[in-house]
Amino acid sequence: MIPAPDRTADGGRRHDIDALRVLAFAVLILYHVGMFYVPDWGWHVKSGHAFEWLKWPMILVNQWRMSLLFLISGVAVHFLLRRVTAAGFAWSRTKRLLVPLLFGMAVVVPPQAWLQAQANGAFDGGYLSFLAAYFTFQPWPAGAFDGSHVGVTWNHLWYLPYLLAYSLLLAALLPLLRSRVGMAVAGWFRGLRGWRLWLLPVAPLVLASWTLAGRFPTTHDLLHDWHMHAQYGAMFLYGYWIAADTGLWAELRKRRWWLLGVALCTFAVFQWLRFTTVPEPSVERALYDVAQRLNAWTWLLLVLGWGHHLLNRPFRWLPWATASVYPWYVLHQTVTVVAGVWLASLSLGPWLEPPLLVAATALGCVLITAVIARVGWLRPLFGMTARPRPARSDAVEALALR
Repeated sequence: MIPAPDRTADGGRRHDIDALRVLAFAVLILYHVGMFYVPDWGWHVKSGHAFEWLKWPMILVNQWRMSLLFLISGVAVHFLLRRVTAAGFAWSRTKRLLVPLLFGMAVVVPPQAWLQAQANGAFDGGYLSFLAAYFTFQPWPAGAFDGSHVGVTWNHLWYLPYLLAYSLLLAALLPLLRSRVGMAVAGWFRGLRGWRLWLLPVAPLVLASWTLAGRFPTTHDLLHDWHMHAQYGAMFLYGYWIAADTGLWAELRKRRWWLLGVALCTFAVFQWLRFTTVPEPSVERALYDVAQRLNAWTWLLLVLGWGHHLLNRPFRWLPWATASVYPWYVLHQTVTVVAGVWLASLSLGPWLEPPLLVAATALGCVLITAVIARVGWLRPLFGMTARPRPARSDAVEALALR
């Protein structure tokens, strides 16, 4: 059994990290439901109803939602590596991430690809016929579905291979990270306060955007996504560094109101530049990159500060939610796509269909997860521990969806 990865050095439980992880995935699930309705943004399938106002909350969270997940995963990895060897950590992370990824690609994700191929007019047969062609692992016509140029897809599960790669890389670099130089760099980062904590960590993120964004657009294909690796990898490392530093977390809590005001300002500036800046390289474009990365980092600090203030307590729902969140993540987008296509066929209208899709996604995840939790051989396929354990133990193990 892996010891509790969410405990501080003095044995206190970090309930805020548990809760932030659950809430971050809840935002992710709602975001993907929103993608079914937001206009002009491509997605696997789209509703006949579109809501222009949805763009604003989705733009707001889109800047930092995935970075938050990678940062929280870095926090969890820090606590795990205090109690296991690097080799043991690498093996446990490989099993915990690779098995659900492969199972998800083979079983959970294909319905999304089938419905998308049908919506795009690239395939008009039944699901079994689609699977027979899908598992030949041959490229499909261009634009059939996301990943059709490869032949198979991991769709929303791209987070798992990215997290596995960062985890294995960090494990390999532990001697360097724990060396005198590595500890000095980590100590410098953890010692940042005030405006330095707000500005200095943004510098490498901006540099990565200036040098990589134009050459490596976001692909989620792992091998060619170097701009996103620079952003998400940095968040993962930042989380690893700040995990157990009580002084930095106290600083975030202390500055939470200041961060709220600054976050509103950075979002306003970012939006102004988004509408006024041309995509070609220019001074204005460079300033846009600065505003984008500063806005994302500010909102991350805001979420961490308020989370530490409001969520670091033993909520009764938290052990169950923490244990369930990995299966929810694996399941949710397929449930949303399948339920969305079915609800759209009923012509329920723009006021009834969206809330029913939210309810169908949540209920589907809850019910399927309840079955998974009770079937021993299903549990590891969805990232749960192989044998049923008390809810508290499951919550501890589930923290590192990683």
